[in-house]
Amino acid sequence: MRVEFDEPRCIAAGQCVMAAPDVFDQRDEDGVAIVLDATPGPDQHEGVRQAAAVCPGLAIRLVEQ
Repeated sequence: MRVEFDEPRCIAAGQCVMAAPDVFDQRDEDGVAIVLDATPGPDQHEGVRQAAAVCPGLAIRLVEQ
């Protein structure tokens, strides 16, 4: 799995961080999400899929490899 993130679409809701805190974080200055691990391991796939599903800005795209 590879995580693609469209930063301009991010509305800084933080849902991704709550769903997958080892893969996503937020910048302190504006709350916009950042990807910590663009190729998370299989043990993190469920949380990453949940993060993509709950993202209100539809900023997260997953590429299954």
